[in-house]
Amino acid sequence: MTIPKEYDPHIIEPKWRDSWDMSMYHFDWKDNSRPQFIIDTPPPYPTGNFHIGNSLNWCYIDFVARYKRMCGFNVMFPQGWDCHGLPTEVKVEEIHGITKNEVPREEFRNMCRELTVGNIEKMRQTMLDLGFSTDWSNEFVTMEPEYYSKTQRSFRKMYDMGRLYQSDHPVNWCPRCETAIAFAEVEYDSRETKLNFLNFDGLEIATTRPELLAACVAVAINPEDERYKQHLGSTVKVPLFGHDVNVIGDRDVDPSFGTGVVMICTFGDKQDVRWWIEHSLPLRKAIDKNGLMTELAGKYKGMTIPECKQAIIEDLSNEGYLYEQQSLEQNVGMCWRCDTPIEILSERQWFIKIDNDEISKAANEIEWLPDYMKVRLDNWNNTMEWDWCISRQRLFATPIPVWYCKECSEAMVAKEEWMPIDPTSEQPPEACKCGCKEFEAEEDVLDTWMDSSITALHVSGWLTDHEMRLPTQLRPQGHDIIRTWAFYTILRSMAIQGKKPWDSILINGMVLGEDGHKMSKSLGNVISPEEVIKDYSADSFRQWAAIGGSPGSDVMFRWKDVVSASRFFAKMWSIYRFSMSHLDEYEHSELDVSELKVVDKWLLSNLNRLIATVTDSMDKFQFDEAFKALRGFTWDVLADNYIELVKARLYGEDEAGKKAARYTLYVAIDALSRMLAPFAPFFAEEMFSRLGEGSVHVQSWPDVCDSLIDAEVESSGEFIKEVASNVRRYKSESGMALNAPLEKIEIYGNLDDLTDVLGVTNSPVEMMDGEPDFEHVPVNVKPNMGIIGPKFRGQAKAIINALTEANPKRIADEVTKGKITIDVDGESIELEPECVEIEKEVVSAGRSVDVLDISGIPVVIIR
Repeated sequence: MTIPKEYDPHIIEPKWRDSWDMSMYHFDWKDNSRPQFIIDTPPPYPTGNFHIGNSLNWCYIDFVARYKRMCGFNVMFPQGWDCHGLPTEVKVEEIHGITKNEVPREEFRNMCRELTVGNIEKMRQTMLDLGFSTDWSNEFVTMEPEYYSKTQRSFRKMYDMGRLYQSDHPVNWCPRCETAIAFAEVEYDSRETKLNFLNFDGLEIATTRPELLAACVAVAINPEDERYKQHLGSTVKVPLFGHDVNVIGDRDVDPSFGTGVVMICTFGDKQDVRWWIEHSLPLRKAIDKNGLMTELAGKYKGMTIPECKQAIIEDLSNEGYLYEQQSLEQNVGMCWRCDTPIEILSERQWFIKIDNDEISKAANEIEWLPDYMKVRLDNWNNTMEWDWCISRQRLFATPIPVWYCKECSEAMVAKEEWMPIDPTSEQPPEACKCGCKEFEAEEDVLDTWMDSSITALHVSGWLTDHEMRLPTQLRPQGHDIIRTWAFYTILRSMAIQGKKPWDSILINGMVLGEDGHKMSKSLGNVISPEEVIKDYSADSFRQWAAIGGSPGSDVMFRWKDVVSASRFFAKMWSIYRFSMSHLDEYEHSELDVSELKVVDKWLLSNLNRLIATVTDSMDKFQFDEAFKALRGFTWDVLADNYIELVKARLYGEDEAGKKAARYTLYVAIDALSRMLAPFAPFFAEEMFSRLGEGSVHVQSWPDVCDSLIDAEVESSGEFIKEVASNVRRYKSESGMALNAPLEKIEIYGNLDDLTDVLGVTNSPVEMMDGEPDFEHVPVNVKPNMGIIGPKFRGQAKAIINALTEANPKRIADEVTKGKITIDVDGESIELEPECVEIEKEVVSAGRSVDVLDISGIPVVIIR
């Protein structure tokens, strides 16, 4: 067979990508004979850029999917697209030079759909180029009615269960995005601000938010604080605005912060919300949905929050209320989409009730990989402030299936059989309970997490003709969305089905640039997977993903790791090409172990240990350990040793020995092609294409043959390997050609099979009993000039000449007696033993020999 000398991934990878029948990756809903393995795959946001972080995660997923298929599982590796959201709206506005309110609602939504479809195609191509074994028959797109009808039906089901409600309630609000956001969508950033000390009608307070004075509804002190007890129950006037507020006591007030007196506003932060609820305080709205001051702010109406803050501080100072300012580091809540500081506004929104105990119970039933990642969910679950706000004031998202009666204002939630439905374009097909047939549509839309939090339900067959298969077996995701996607999915699965969504959750880390920082355009350290494919290969990228780190840990992208991956494939190709040159027309059939040589058994024992190690690592999702083991065996055991040891047999005339070597090579190359398949699908397919029938990706994972694992065989094989290595080194250091024969090699040990020692040394080899009888004959005296020169100075040269001309045996005898005597110009001079080094020759049975010590066993080389 003709095999190219060099492996060219830019020819091989497109060849297999375009020829693969992707149906071999399809999940069979009717197959109950195999254990199922359904993966609740993350649906990425269709930006058009399948970035390196996505690619890392999908590599992990594909490693698992391919491995599990080969292990006999009925695998579903679906692909979803989480389409809805603000970034698409912003991009559409930018592309078309409009705002969402300047065109009809449906026209704007269509623009968003058109952009999303194009972005999905770009990302799908990258996924195909990377060789992912995606089950495209189970692809889902959240913006399509087939999917978002399920989101709407889940809304109705949870409404009927009493888990979903509408209420006026404080919510996190992004003035830039003009929408409510959930707590999980709030990121925190440390910023320096000013703590402002104010004279507050007889009290001194400290606040970081003087712009909220108009929204002040109370002043609070700790009832144990002796400084202010006399003020409890009194009222004070708010500076600049003049309205009266009560002075109340609350143990949550920290007497050591600021002055120990705080103003409660609606709302400055989450603590204000708690106090507002606990003390039944009034509501004063000083900030509107656009982040501008309301009429309540008086002359500051219409100002932005920063403008108002500056103006109020100037007025407080001018009127004598502000007496001090101190710098303060503060964690500021930010919108995770646009980094705008969030406000807390009281708005009528839709909420889902959170059952923290239910979520905790389910989380404890799920295997977390790595296990320490569960702490992140527990910490979040235990600190939830209020229920999940699911309504958003945007356009491109799943419509909330609700209308409001124009007569009685009653909310009508669409029935499941009416869905999918957009209430802004359709009226309900029946009248309100009060008889009215006129309705006002709910214009708010659902949080995009409402779509993605039912992925586990969707892929397991919920609301389809298929048998429901919850829980799924695996959720792979990043640690950055544990408090969102993982949390919400557990919530929804438990609420709707009463079951955990997955058996296991596999957490991957982030990708860091070569500078050690998180990849970002501003730092200029972003690398795209397309760049790696173009310059090296998809398989090299995948090998970087496998070996660069372990699940849960952040992974640094380094080009040198990709180069190393590429070199490994070049080495593997060289091994494969050599092996196949000896397997041309080879028809594989099982050989009895008795027909194998020691070195063959040694390789097969190591190979089966490798299979056991890689299988164990794959079962534990330790992809880095699995690939390191594969690479180490291939390079160190197979290439550097086994092949070198059996070359003589492969090229020799002994047909039995040749057959055993060919058999062993075939078994090794076949097993390696299968174990490489999850990691390097293109390379493995090219390997297997000359070994067997069909695709390697429908073959079974290699089994461990315990009977071939033999510690004694491994010990003998290691000894043979060391003999070969030491003899090669001996020849090299002696200036001999590596294939030059020696007169004879005698091994004083117990080795039954000398076949490959004879072949690799190209010399007669004999096993010897007992211990060798060596005589060490002095052959040369080497003066130590570093001692003689400084001590004897002018006589040094003559002494050195005398030593080199002396009889080596006599000098050696005198060294043993502790004194060396030589005659220099008629003068007898005594030298210390350290003045010379005696070079000796090993003699055995009267022959001059060299002796190698290999693992304590003498190996005698007769020159």
